[in-house]
Amino acid sequence: MRNTEAAGTTGVVLAAGGGARLGRGPKALLPYRGRPLVEAVAEALLDGGCREVVVVLGAGARDVLAAARLDGCRTVVNHEWQSGMGSSLLLGNAAADPRDHVMIALVDQPGLSSLAVARLLASHRPGRVTAAAYDDGAAAAQGGDGGLRRGHPLVIDASLRQSVAATVMGDAGARAFLRSHPELVDEVDCSDLSSGLDVDTPEQLYLLD
Repeated sequence: MRNTEAAGTTGVVLAAGGGARLGRGPKALLPYRGRPLVEAVAEALLDGGCREVVVVLGAGARDVLAAARLDGCRTVVNHEWQSGMGSSLLLGNAAADPRDHVMIALVDQPGLSSLAVARLLASHRPGRVTAAAYDDGAAAAQGGDGGLRRGHPLVIDASLRQSVAATVMGDAGARAFLRSHPELVDEVDCSDLSSGLDVDTPEQLYLLD
């Protein structure tokens, strides 16, 4: 029986995009270490401590379901995926148990590991958003002091899910809420585990090696 005294965490994988800039079909099906990328991301969330995982599909959903093994996950299909990432976030948030925190992960982040997921979950504090952060190598290369760049995954506390959802528009996801409420955001350095980079362009396909 589920422990109702403490909230669990539902992982939400945003995997609906068509990968137009890459020109290789849905990012969910990008090959990563011998299997579709969506499998690796979903597995990292489960192995890292998420109670369950919801995978939000969109472009090529039927092909993804046929090719990827998503055992232990629930899948939902965003038929409005072309409207931007925000609609997928809202769909995933609605599908998650309302008592749970949600961890939002991107399907095009191959460096995500179960260790990073576990670190974020262990660092999360009630009533807050916990976000992975990574070395900002670009700033350092330009003569800056480096610092950290906020990225994904991020944990949205159960008590904040409705407030975050109310700000989601287009392709911005939770960005508007995070910018409006920096006092509620804790950044957790995961630079030792990953670069935190996404596969957005052909030049970044090396991240799949």
